[in-house]
Amino acid sequence: MTMTDMQTTRTPLMPRLSTRLLMTILIAGLAADLTWEVWARGVTPLLVGGALEPAALVQSVFGFQSRLAGEIIHAIVGIVFYPIGYLFIARPLQRMIIPSLPLFLTGLGFGTGLWIFALYVMAHLIAGLPAFLGFIPLTWASLVGHWLFGLIVAYVVWWRER
Repeated sequence: MTMTDMQTTRTPLMPRLSTRLLMTILIAGLAADLTWEVWARGVTPLLVGGALEPAALVQSVFGFQSRLAGEIIHAIVGIVFYPIGYLFIARPLQRMIIPSLPLFLTGLGFGTGLWIFALYVMAHLIAGLPAFLGFIPLTWASLVGHWLFGLIVAYVVWWRER
């Protein structure tokens, strides 16, 4: 079976709560967050002239003065809460609506949902910035970063559940 043939329908709709699940969440979150950081701070500046700055968005949304607080909140959300969202919201919805969707597309869909949440809900609706930052080059770099994040979470979860 190739990676493009993998389906996301082999396990129950919702995962069973366990220590193994907690470890899966943390491993998936750490791997995806590290991938995001390499993309956001290492590759994106080479492509568009500036890094992705999610901590600055967190600062805008919550009115923090502390950059460190923004970094910590973004890291916790990426490492813990987004993988939980994948396991308990995104993947079950995918399994109910399109059960034969390949894992690759599920990961991309999850990443797209995170991107919409970040750049429309948080940046636009809450922080008051233009929707999707006005679709500047950084917007598209953010989409690719969120796709990478979604793919890593999906494949780490798949790997841990095998």
